[in-house]
Amino acid sequence: MTDFRIADTFTASLTRLTAQEQKAAKTTAFDLQMDPSAPGLSFHKLDRAQDKSFWSVRVNADIRLIVHRTAASLLLAYVDHHDNAYRWAERRKIERHPTTGAMQLVEIRERVEEVTIPRARPEPAVSGGPAFTVHIPKTPEVKQPATKSALFGNLTKIELMGFGVPADWVNDVRAATEDTLLSTITHLPQEAQEALLRLAVGEKPEPPAVIAPEADPFTHPDAQRRFRVMGNAEELRLALDYPWDKWAVFLHPAQAALTTRSFAGPARVSGSAGTGKTIVALHRAVELARRHPAAKVLLTTFTKPLANALRYKVQLLAGHQPDVLARIAVEALNDLAYGLYNQTFGAPNIAAISIIRGALQTAAAGVEGHKFSPQFLMSEWDEVVDAWQVRSWDAYRDVPRLGRKTRVGGKQREVLWAIFEATRAALDQRQLITWPDLFARLTDHVAAAPVPLFDHAVVDECQDLNVAQARFLAALAGSRADGLFFAGDLGQRIFQQPFSWRALGLDVRGRSSTLRINYRTSHQIRQKADKLLPSAMADVDGVSEQRRGTVSLFEGPDPTVTLVASTAAEQTLVGQWLSEQIAAGLKPDEIAVFVRSEAELDRARAAVAASGHEAFELTDKADAQTGKVVVSTMHLAKGHEFRVVVVMACDEEVVPLADRIDTVSDEAELEAVYDTERHLLYVACTRARDRLLITGIAPGSVFLADMGGT
Repeated sequence: MTDFRIADTFTASLTRLTAQEQKAAKTTAFDLQMDPSAPGLSFHKLDRAQDKSFWSVRVNADIRLIVHRTAASLLLAYVDHHDNAYRWAERRKIERHPTTGAMQLVEIRERVEEVTIPRARPEPAVSGGPAFTVHIPKTPEVKQPATKSALFGNLTKIELMGFGVPADWVNDVRAATEDTLLSTITHLPQEAQEALLRLAVGEKPEPPAVIAPEADPFTHPDAQRRFRVMGNAEELRLALDYPWDKWAVFLHPAQAALTTRSFAGPARVSGSAGTGKTIVALHRAVELARRHPAAKVLLTTFTKPLANALRYKVQLLAGHQPDVLARIAVEALNDLAYGLYNQTFGAPNIAAISIIRGALQTAAAGVEGHKFSPQFLMSEWDEVVDAWQVRSWDAYRDVPRLGRKTRVGGKQREVLWAIFEATRAALDQRQLITWPDLFARLTDHVAAAPVPLFDHAVVDECQDLNVAQARFLAALAGSRADGLFFAGDLGQRIFQQPFSWRALGLDVRGRSSTLRINYRTSHQIRQKADKLLPSAMADVDGVSEQRRGTVSLFEGPDPTVTLVASTAAEQTLVGQWLSEQIAAGLKPDEIAVFVRSEAELDRARAAVAASGHEAFELTDKADAQTGKVVVSTMHLAKGHEFRVVVVMACDEEVVPLADRIDTVSDEAELEAVYDTERHLLYVACTRARDRLLITGIAPGSVFLADMGGT
C-alpha cells in the first residue's frame, strides 16, 4: 500500500495562491489521495529535475502540483503556476541524510562552475598561448566576505553532517560568518538551522537522532516535522483547509515528544514567548483524549479570550473525531470554577474588591494600636490571609509570609489578625465570598468526590496561576499519572506574586522541559525584548528556566525606539508609521497598538485615527475584529500575535506605572511590582512577528535603557 504524504512546503505554497486556485489544487489533491492511478489525473515526469522522482500533476491550464512519486509513497511537495512550479522542483531533491537517516527536502546548492576551455589549435604566431577560463554562472553563489572569520571553520564535515547539514552544503556552512550565517542557513533543513544557530551563540546542541539504516527515513522525528502521512480524507482536509496553521500538522521533535510522553506526576513545559508552549498544550490535550477513550480532559487558561482561541484550535485538531472532541472541555479557569460552584452549591455571591477594601478599613478603624497603611492591609489580605485561606489566629501566627520582607512581630500579628478576623466576619455577615473562598470549597469537594471531574488537566499560561487555583488543580488531578500538565513562562508572569507550587502538591522537579526554538518572533525583535529579562529565571521551588540559547528562525528589521516631546508628536509619528505599513501591503488587523493601561488608550486610538484607519479595542470578552487596527492594554495582549506591533506611551511614570509603585508598602512587593512591569512590556513587545515600534514621551521608561534605548 502506498503512503500518501504531504510536505510543509506544499501547505506553505498553497497559501500563496488565490482562493479559486487553492480550491482547484485541493480538489486535485483529494483525487490523488483517493486514487493516484485514476485516468483523469495527468502526470508529467520532470526530465530536467535532478531528482527523477519528481512529477507534475495538472490542476488546470496553469496550476501544477509537484509530487514526489516512488513505489512506497506519493508526496505532495509544492504547488504553483506552471513555470514557477517546475523551477522549484528543478532546484530540490528529497533524499535520506547519510548520517542521521532523516528524509530531507534539500535545496540543490547554487554555485558558480569554472570550466577551462582550451583554444582551438593555435596559429604558430601565438603558439603556446594560454588556455582561458570561462565563468558560467548557474545561479548566484552565497558570497562570503573575506574580512570576517568563519563561525564553523573548526568543525569537520563529519561533525557538521552530524547536525543534519546536507553534504552539498558543508563547505558553505564552514565558510559562514557572522554576517552571512542567516542567509546561508535559510537553504538548510530546519534541524541543521537550529543546531547552527545554537552553536553560533555558544550553546552545545544535541545532534539530531540517528536511526538505523534499515528504518523508514520518514519515521525520523525530524522528517515528521516536514512530512506527514495523511491517513484519510479528513486529515488531508485539515491540512489543506488551514495551511497557514502548520502547528496543526507539523511539530518540532521536542514538541512532539512532550505531547506523547507519559509522566508519573505533574509536569511543566516552559520557554520564552513564541516557542510553541501553547501548541504543545493543545496537542497534548487531544492526544490524551485519543489515547484514553473514556477519559475526560480539561484544557484551561486564565482568560475567556484565550480559552476561546484554544477552543477553536482544538476543534481544528479533533473536529474530524467527534468522540474525542466531546471529551475535551476548554474553559477559562475562573469560568469553570464559577460554573461548578453554581452547579454544586448554588450561585456564589462574590465580593467586589471595593467591598473588601472597605471592610478592611472599617475593621482597622475599630482596632487601636496599629500603624498599618490601607495598602499594606490589602496586600497582606490578598497575598497571605485570603490566598492561603487562613481562618484562625494559630494559622496566621504560623503561616510563612513568603516573599514579604516587612517584619511583623508577634504583637503586631495579633493586631493584624484582629483586623482580618473582623473583615472575614463582615463578609460572612453579608454572605459574600472571595474567589479564593470559592476555589477552597471546590477543592474540598473535588478531593472527596468518588469519581474525578476530569482525568487529565492541561493548563496554559500557568505562570499566572494563583494559590487558590493551583491548590484546586492539585486536588483535581495532581495525584494521577499524566494528571496535570502545565505550559508557561516565568518571564511572562504579569498577575501573581510567586509562591511555592511544591507546598501545594505540585512538584514538577525532574519533569520540567524548556523549548528553545522561537517560531513567532524575528531574531531582531526577540533579541531586543530578551534584554528586559535575565538569562535564567527560577521559581520559588528552585526549578530553573534557562532563557539563554533560545533562537529565532527568521530575520526582520531592527525594532525602533523613538521618544518625542509630546503626546501630539507621538500620535503623529505613530499614525504616519501605521499608514506606511498598510501602504506596504499589511492588512489593518495584522497590526496592534498596545499601551500600559486604560488611561493611555485614548493615545492609541488617536494614533490609529491619524493613520486614517479604524481601531478595534480588545476586551476580556472580545477578540480581534477583521479589518481594523487592534488597540489594547498590555494585559490583554497575552496569547495574541500580529505581524506589526506598536507599543505606545512608554513614559517615565507609565512603564512602570507610578500609581502602582506608590501603593507598595513592602520591599519584596516593590521588587515583584518592578518584575511584573518588566514582564508586561516583554509580553507586549513579543506579540510582534516582523516589525516593532516603541514610543513614549522623553525621557521615557527606565526599561527602555535596558533594551538599548533609542
